[in-house]
Amino acid sequence: MGDSDSDPSAIRSLAVSPDDAVDAFVYTRENPGEAVLRVTPPFHGRMRARLHVYRVDDAPLTGAVHVDPAAIIDDQVVADYPELDDRLESVDSEETERLRERHAEAVESWRTRARDALLETVTIETPDGPQEVRITPLG
Repeated sequence: MGDSDSDPSAIRSLAVSPDDAVDAFVYTRENPGEAVLRVTPPFHGRMRARLHVYRVDDAPLTGAVHVDPAAIIDDQVVADYPELDDRLESVDSEETERLRERHAEAVESWRTRARDALLETVTIETPDGPQEVRITPLG
């Protein structure tokens, strides 16, 4: 792989599945570990960003570019993500189950809204500094 193949400044657009972006965002909010949209070398003008879950960031070793899913979903939609009710600690198991079900329904509704709220561009880090690239939704 030549040096130009490992330089993310060649990227002009990222093809992203709205489901991957939403799933990555929700995973990070609801689970240990982190989920991102990952782009791996060799780099060229149009790249596919895929869902990637990790506990240890290996991007410095692999040369991959990690995009925070929150960076490509509209800020207001990100802010509207439903939080799990804080009362879970202080209620009985029946009420806990109802609260969890309501939360799951709220997250599903949010997912639908978020799939339609991808931004048109995102900034990625390159050796030459930040670079804005176009987002192309798949599907």
